[in-house]
Amino acid sequence: MKKLILSMAMVAVASVAFGQKKVVKEAEKGFKQGTLDAALTAIEGATTNPETSGDPATFLLKAQIQTKMFARDSSNTMETVEIGNQAISTFSKAFEMAGSNKTSPVGKAVYAEELPGIPENLKPYSLLSLKNISFDKALKMYEEENLEMSYEFFNLAGEIDKADSTIHYNAGFLANDLGRFEDAKRHFNYLFEIPGYNKTNAYYFMVQILSTEEKNPEAAFDIVTKARKEYPNDRVLAEYEIQLLLQLNKMDEAMAQIKDALANDPNNAGLLLRSGYLKEQAGDLEGAMQDYKKSVAVDPNFFEGNYYTGALLLEQAQKELNSLNDLSDAEWEKQSPIVGKKADANYNESIAFFTKALEIKPDNTDIMIILFQVYSRLKKTAEMDAMNKKISAILGANWQDN
Repeated sequence: MKKLILSMAMVAVASVAFGQKKVVKEAEKGFKQGTLDAALTAIEGATTNPETSGDPATFLLKAQIQTKMFARDSSNTMETVEIGNQAISTFSKAFEMAGSNKTSPVGKAVYAEELPGIPENLKPYSLLSLKNISFDKALKMYEEENLEMSYEFFNLAGEIDKADSTIHYNAGFLANDLGRFEDAKRHFNYLFEIPGYNKTNAYYFMVQILSTEEKNPEAAFDIVTKARKEYPNDRVLAEYEIQLLLQLNKMDEAMAQIKDALANDPNNAGLLLRSGYLKEQAGDLEGAMQDYKKSVAVDPNFFEGNYYTGALLLEQAQKELNSLNDLSDAEWEKQSPIVGKKADANYNESIAFFTKALEIKPDNTDIMIILFQVYSRLKKTAEMDAMNKKISAILGANWQDN
């Protein structure tokens, strides 16, 4: 009797096991035939049953079903992304259950390569398939100008492959464009870890995010210092380094870097401007003027060069006029015409630079007002009236009262 009961129990256990394996077979059949909702329901039952939940192949099949569902979902919404994330999680569980061994049958299936043009019935729907499908969706969304979803699919593909430079550059670029700066930094940091990859553009973005968006010049300078060690001859990084040194008030270091940079690129208008600025701060006004004027000679349409040259000419004129304040009445009478003539020469010279700056930025009312004041000083009535009309058209007739 005991033998009979035991035999019946063994039959029952075998029947349950067979039943669960049958469920897995049904899920596999549904996966191949494309009845994916029914296949997913079946395989989810198998993943919770003690008879089949310990088999990594069960979770592999579930991940493959999820990947196929992800591929077929043409809505390309956040719900689609969630399906993809679930597939990644299921692939990870299957791989872990298989001992995280890429040479095991399950490990090979998880990381199976998908050959271009392979027939549908032979597609592996592996983790790498999921990456490629997500990449294709990202490109499609970008072409449709849906940058938010394009980023989400690039990001999903990047979660699968941390070393794919194309994916992470695109994801970082889009995240930056969307104002998602933490996400952008994460993707650019992945790029920094890829051996042999040209990271200069990633460094440019990272410096701009840290210095401009996050207003953290110290962190930006640390990144530039690291970047300059890798790319010592990159001119853009050299200029960023100088700009950050100026922000951090490290004038001596900035001047040394500018001299080195100008030795390699003597006609760089931006470097000449910074050199002039440092000389002006150090009190070398003659040297500053030479650099400012050279920056404009190199690039006549360089707004900052024209503006800084004109501003320094006005500063010199004002300094000359202020020197009269310390003179006695007799000396003032004697020197006033001489000093006034020198000051007026600077005022006159500044007109050409401010006029060019206004030509470059024709709506800049600050420059218009400067020119109005210069014309007033020089008693150029016609020019003053013309400038007044231009300013009044923008700021109103009572602009001088504001």
